[in-house]
Amino acid sequence: MSKRIFTFRRGAADRTADAAEALGLKGANLALLASLDVPVPPGFTIATSVWREAQGAEGGLPQALRAELRAAIEWLESVTGRRFDGDRRPLLLAVRSSARVQMPGVAETVLDIGLNDRTVEGLASELSDPAFAYRSYRRFIESYAALVFDADPSQFEEIADEERERAGWIVEPETPVDWRALVARYQDHLDSEMGAVLPQTPLEQLFSVITASYASWRNPLAVAHRLIQGIPENAGLAVTVHAMIFNERNYHSGTGRAVSRDLRSGQSRLSGEFGFGARGSSAIGEKPPVLDMAELATGACREFPADLSELTRHVRRIEAHAGDAVEVDFMVGDGELFLMQSRIARRTAPEAIRVAVELVKEGLIEESEAILRIDPASLDQLLHPTIERSADFVVLGRGMPASPGAATGEIVFTSERAQALANENRPVILVRNETYPEDIHGMHVADGVLTIRGGTTSHAAVVARGIGKPCVTGVGSLRINAERKTLHAAGRVLKEGDRITIDGSIGDVIEGAVPLVRPSLTGDFATLMEFADRARRMRVRANADTPIEARSARSFGAEGIGLCRTEHMFFEGDRVRAMREMILSSDEAGRRTALEKLLPIQRSDFIELFEIMAGLPVTIRLLDPPLHEFLPKSDAEITETAAMLGVDEAVVKHRIAALEEFNPMLGHRGCRLAISYPEIVETQARAILEAAVEAGEKTGDAVVPEIMVPLISLRKELDFVKERVDRVAELVMAERGCSINYLVGTMIELPRAIVRADTIAEVAEFFSFGTNDLTQTVYGISRDDAGNFLSTYVRQGIIERDPFQTVDVEGVGELIGLAVEKARRTRPDISLGVCGEQGGDPASIAFFEQTGLDYVSCSPFRVPIARLAAAQSAIRAGRSLRGRGRRQEP
Repeated sequence: MSKRIFTFRRGAADRTADAAEALGLKGANLALLASLDVPVPPGFTIATSVWREAQGAEGGLPQALRAELRAAIEWLESVTGRRFDGDRRPLLLAVRSSARVQMPGVAETVLDIGLNDRTVEGLASELSDPAFAYRSYRRFIESYAALVFDADPSQFEEIADEERERAGWIVEPETPVDWRALVARYQDHLDSEMGAVLPQTPLEQLFSVITASYASWRNPLAVAHRLIQGIPENAGLAVTVHAMIFNERNYHSGTGRAVSRDLRSGQSRLSGEFGFGARGSSAIGEKPPVLDMAELATGACREFPADLSELTRHVRRIEAHAGDAVEVDFMVGDGELFLMQSRIARRTAPEAIRVAVELVKEGLIEESEAILRIDPASLDQLLHPTIERSADFVVLGRGMPASPGAATGEIVFTSERAQALANENRPVILVRNETYPEDIHGMHVADGVLTIRGGTTSHAAVVARGIGKPCVTGVGSLRINAERKTLHAAGRVLKEGDRITIDGSIGDVIEGAVPLVRPSLTGDFATLMEFADRARRMRVRANADTPIEARSARSFGAEGIGLCRTEHMFFEGDRVRAMREMILSSDEAGRRTALEKLLPIQRSDFIELFEIMAGLPVTIRLLDPPLHEFLPKSDAEITETAAMLGVDEAVVKHRIAALEEFNPMLGHRGCRLAISYPEIVETQARAILEAAVEAGEKTGDAVVPEIMVPLISLRKELDFVKERVDRVAELVMAERGCSINYLVGTMIELPRAIVRADTIAEVAEFFSFGTNDLTQTVYGISRDDAGNFLSTYVRQGIIERDPFQTVDVEGVGELIGLAVEKARRTRPDISLGVCGEQGGDPASIAFFEQTGLDYVSCSPFRVPIARLAAAQSAIRAGRSLRGRGRRQEP
């Protein structure tokens, strides 16, 4: 059996190679502080492996652990000069549980273990104020009963209120409380109301607290957090036990938090606060005074009860070890200083960036270190509105955080209603069971999107992230009554027009309007991005379908468009009508007539995109979704379409039925459409190439469009489509009297395309990996339905994380690596990128760096995140020279 218990004291600590994994955050941190020779309370940590061992033990803790705990207590008695269960100078313990990361839901700290009806008298005898001992006993009973007996804390508070009234405390706050009577009433309550008895044996108290702490690992809140963080259940819980510090005993005691820097300015100056102990008062609820550490550091206040210069030296030592701003929790017990915990200073994203940039300016760290200090995901705080969390609000439901940011608006249930209210400058939240491509115009004008079904890679989520709109999906507790236009939530009925707020960063749906904090990009942010751009190798493009998205992408530093989904240009007004006319035409001549109406619209769209990108690469995907997605669904739309075409409604309904598919995701879409209807490819190719010529003439920038063929599985499919594109290019060049540079490539999203990548690369000039569909086809599951069971897979430890959010390195990732190897063997200078949603996921970006992709493409609002993540990946891989050994893009 591996080592179970690790001891620590000032200047010495048992540690492991992966301390947080074995000892939990709290145990690892105390061991670190002890090894840095700063004052810590002596104690020991029970390793996470013991949690796993305890799961197989009947009746609580394994006997071997009990024996080792007795030995550890004896060691602690020898170190402290106190005795567990001693009549005089009793040893009291604090028990703190922790996992390798912060874990809401696990057991709270239990203090003063070892107090009983006898030892409380021993503690009282050594104190100038005996009431302190009974206040500690009262606190211990409350926390022990809450953890071990699952007692309701409010019931103890009611008893305390009654004692306050009996003592006349409400009238005369200085009136002493009879603490012995209060403790006796607590114990009577446990006996009479819960049939429980507080153990009078300290070892039994300790064993019970450890057992209950282990059980808290499976609390619903802890389980939910593990699922979110992707932490397997068998990671286990560590329990740290240390000697109590009596930080409330008198005026020379207290608790504080010291931060090594002023986070607002980034300057090296102690900040934080210190709160005095009980000052000897016997009143319940007295709030001790609090000192500002910044004032103490300047000498403005001299009341600090310990050696402030000693505290400053310890904090500086910890900062030097961490190489970053730190915050340190400390206690003072009768003038003696103890450090209890340290961590990298908690801060907002702006503060983190400010400190990192300041450290670079001071020459204390390199740019690369500053880059590695910032969590890429935290940049969302700078890019989207957030909720003012100090406000009171009612949460109606919680779903999946599908697109970050917060928004407030009136409820609307249709895209048409969203459009109508937006025309009146009224903010709206589009609420749907799920969204479809024809909802694009409603999503564009809405301030936020809420769906009852779907996950983080559903249509609503992907589109919302692309256009930078907050989105919450999969709120299964809500119900829409379409006929009455009402939303049923948490026992409430909301009508269309009522206001709600959504938080796409955590998934909350909130009743009414809530104050929002607007984003602000500071100079420090721009400086950090400069650091990142100098360090990274991979380029970062954006997925952008409209001029609004393209401009947004450029403002966030995108180096081109990695995916323009042309189908998103066809869902509004005359565009969708012309598209329906083309689809419902009975012959090629009719389709070409309808496509002629779409040609100038597409050309105009592409010209604007090329102008915005000013010579940067633009990858345009040819029509991808199955045609039925463009067809009318409601009876009113069918009637309108039939009238427009001058045909009977039955003809339209028949055609709609004919195009329906059992599994459209694997059906008549992508390059299969291009082969069935070459006129679609020819029209789109002409629009792209003519737009490239016109945009180049207007801006003077060389425009080299990249035409991407979707859903290739056979080389001959790409041959067929590329031949049509080349033929159109020859015609356009002849008509315009100029040459046009363009590339034809493909989106790799099917397993067969992976294994035939070397052959396909003979034709394709670039590959773009579509990780959304590739993950679907490799796993054989639908991303829109996977949310129903993937959470169970994560909970059961079958998978660590959702493969639609972070690339599955062992499966999907290995196939991508195979395709890269095969493609470069055939065409060494082939451009390789990724355009699925994982292109903006930091963990996935790290894998793409290792694989040697040339660029990633993501939604515009994730571009800064991708820039930073790409820089971090390059630094960690030791490849910070941009473009090393890779073909440079135009």
